[in-house]
Amino acid sequence: MDKPRIKEAIVVEGRYDKNTLSQAVDATILETGGFGVFKQREMVELMRRLAQAQGLIILTDSDGAGFLIRGHLQGMLNPALVKHAYIPDVPGKERRKRAPGQEGKLGVEGMPPQVLLEALRRAGATFLEADSPPPPPRLTGAEMFALGLTGRPNSAQRRAALLRAMNLPERLNANALAQLLPILCDREDLERMSNNLESENALQ
Repeated sequence: MDKPRIKEAIVVEGRYDKNTLSQAVDATILETGGFGVFKQREMVELMRRLAQAQGLIILTDSDGAGFLIRGHLQGMLNPALVKHAYIPDVPGKERRKRAPGQEGKLGVEGMPPQVLLEALRRAGATFLEADSPPPPPRLTGAEMFALGLTGRPNSAQRRAALLRAMNLPERLNANALAQLLPILCDREDLERMSNNLESENALQ
């Protein structure tokens, strides 16, 4: 059975949350890196751009840390473009952890798919129909190679230069770029920016 497609980008705290959510829905999913988002101006800027392009849903854990992160983002983003999804308070710990978290609650990582889907529905997520226009396709490996962003001796340097030029988080890897670039800019703009990277100054 195909996973339901969500129009909005969804923000979670960490990679285990992202892994769990990606098994339940087909959507653009961003990680805050926990409290790391407090210091990542570029990540917040990326969230603003995705909120403008397709809307944004914040889905953090139900503990104090999750609400602190949610509150921080709420103050940084346009509330008209942001929806909030909440998971229930469920006592327990995730399988990979030796001990429960400080408040003894399961996070997004520990939620079954049906619970996450219900949380997104309550938040007003836009569930796309099967015949809805698909999101922009991610760049293929061949396209990333043609742009010089993978498979070449200076690809890492070119990606770093592109991230700086687009004011994106420096820790975004090639896989994340392949998904996000078609959302943030059209192919002509992408090719123009890639051509600009050919200058020696851009790669310094």
